[in-house]
Amino acid sequence: MTDTLDEPPPALPARRRFGVGAVIVLVLLAFAVTIGIGMLRGVSGSQTVSVASSPTTAVSAPAEAGLYVHVTGAVRSPGLYRLAAGDRVADAIACAGGFTDDAERAGVNLARPVADGEQIVVPVHGAVTESAAPGGGSVAGGLIDLNTATREQLDTLPRVGPAIADRIIAWREENGRFTSVDDLGSVPGIGEKMLDGLRDLVRV
Repeated sequence: MTDTLDEPPPALPARRRFGVGAVIVLVLLAFAVTIGIGMLRGVSGSQTVSVASSPTTAVSAPAEAGLYVHVTGAVRSPGLYRLAAGDRVADAIACAGGFTDDAERAGVNLARPVADGEQIVVPVHGAVTESAAPGGGSVAGGLIDLNTATREQLDTLPRVGPAIADRIIAWREENGRFTSVDDLGSVPGIGEKMLDGLRDLVRV
């Protein structure tokens, strides 16, 4: 009886303990893999949000400011030019290639700041015998020359607002110089009554 009690226990319970331990290891490993996959998905999601937000910066970039002036008359390359805000008549004439040999340089104020949409007319030498107006067009005895006046000068005439001033300049560009004050009657928006009120204020 004593020999029987001293014998070691069967090996089967030890195998069962080893199997249970292996199962626990496998469960922990599967849990770790699940957590790792979740972390990778979170990282990839944050990258997607970052990329999607980048186009907003490009769309919100401010447009470059500027203004347009029409340079005509005695310059080497008349035309429409884009200038920066704060530029002056001298800059506009430089863009147009500078004065021609027959330009009357005293007929324009080179130091005057330009305005968006204005026309700068450089007269030919000898064509301007009166003092130059502040806007660049010539004035004789207080009369505004229809062939050289700027939009701002025409706007000072009674009942002539910016719209009518633009039509006068457009007619001048399409048909050439005004040969008579009566030609104003051909400008859209100027009737006979308005023309009579302008006769003593303008010249050609």
